[in-house]
Amino acid sequence: MNKLAAAVFCAVLYSRVVAALPVGDDSHATPVSSVSSSPSITVALGEGAVATTTSGDAVLPSPTVPYASDDPNYWLWNETTMEDPEPIRGSLGGSILGPQNVPIDKQNPDLLAAPTTDNGDVGNAKWPFGLSKNRLVSGGWIRTQNVEQMPLAKAMAGANIRLEPGAIRELHWHNVAEWAYVLEGSTQITSVDQLGRNYVATVNKGDLWYFPPGIPHSLQATNDSAIGTEFLLIFPSGTFGDDNTFLLTDWLAHTPKEVIAKNFQNSIEDWDQIPSRDLYIFPGVALPSDQKPPFDPNGQIPQPFFFEFSKVKPTQYSGETVKIADSTTFPISTEIAVSEVTVEPGAMRAMHWHPTQDEWGLFLEGTARATIYAASGNAQTFDYQPGDISYVPTGWGHYIENTGNTTLRFLEIFNTDRFEDVSLEQWLALTPPALVKQHLQLSDNTIAKFNKTKNYVVGPNKSS
Repeated sequence: MNKLAAAVFCAVLYSRVVAALPVGDDSHATPVSSVSSSPSITVALGEGAVATTTSGDAVLPSPTVPYASDDPNYWLWNETTMEDPEPIRGSLGGSILGPQNVPIDKQNPDLLAAPTTDNGDVGNAKWPFGLSKNRLVSGGWIRTQNVEQMPLAKAMAGANIRLEPGAIRELHWHNVAEWAYVLEGSTQITSVDQLGRNYVATVNKGDLWYFPPGIPHSLQATNDSAIGTEFLLIFPSGTFGDDNTFLLTDWLAHTPKEVIAKNFQNSIEDWDQIPSRDLYIFPGVALPSDQKPPFDPNGQIPQPFFFEFSKVKPTQYSGETVKIADSTTFPISTEIAVSEVTVEPGAMRAMHWHPTQDEWGLFLEGTARATIYAASGNAQTFDYQPGDISYVPTGWGHYIENTGNTTLRFLEIFNTDRFEDVSLEQWLALTPPALVKQHLQLSDNTIAKFNKTKNYVVGPNKSS
């Protein structure tokens, strides 16, 4: 009789404890029978109480907070769909009754109808180069992006330059480093370093150049093709602009001619036809792509200022490819590193963060979306098209997902000498499984399948 009373008392006490636990929405609860057994694990019940499961017992789902919703948060439209963009997601939102910029809303489904997982405020992490003011000049154009267009981008700024065949970006230097990726055509670069050594090279599509701070240089489109050249420049300063650029013609136009003549030991008349202001970009006579530098008694710069990134073999992953250039392969590039990523339809650049540097991105082909997690419950999702710039500050978690039906290709650029990132999956795979289990209530089987080798690009999910 005493044994029966004790059994009844224990059953009643257990039922009261379980009934008091805040288990969240029953529709998303994991059945206890579906959770695999494990060694002894302590599960938090709230302040002042814990329950310990022993080997062979089922692990109770975490009772401390409700479970995350299973509701899907897919993008609601993209370039392949015909739906009219409306700020409606499930039961939330409502139609637009006033004026609407439909083309912009079609490009930004996750701004107009944000995923329910978005929360708080992240700041604008998207800037289309097409919204930058374009400076048109004889021989080409230039458009820029810095903190004036994108306040979040404090560590880097970008410039997009087009040169007609033979056109010249005049001799100049900067007080910060200059890194470049050639988008089309070929560009001849020239330079002289602080030891008086010179350098000439032709940089082709998909290749890089880099000039350290203060090193004078010029850029000229070759006549190898009728298109000239177009390239992306990156500067490791979010405030970079023309005020950080020193031009040969601008300097001489603001120096007394008698001083110039004295410096070069000739007459003032020799300088009669110098420009009265800067040339910036101007038409020129294209030199051969195999142009050699003048004889230099000091020798030539021994460390190349350009790198044949186009010839680097990409590393293949389950969802496509990645190739990287930093100071380990391009030694002169001590302040900028890059990864060029391709992502097949349905795949994604894996969830990750960069522990020591910001990420400046340019989308080259395809369409994408990314959710940026900024800590303290702040997260926002953005959509990207070719020509769009993205920006993710140091330490912020993110992914980049291909939302189209063609290959996605983009650049990730960092203000550092060494590319590095931390993979979410690899982190969890190399953490003691029992600890991961207590955080996420995952089964042993699920945890065992985590990839311990970093997978930069994850293929389409074949299990869903």
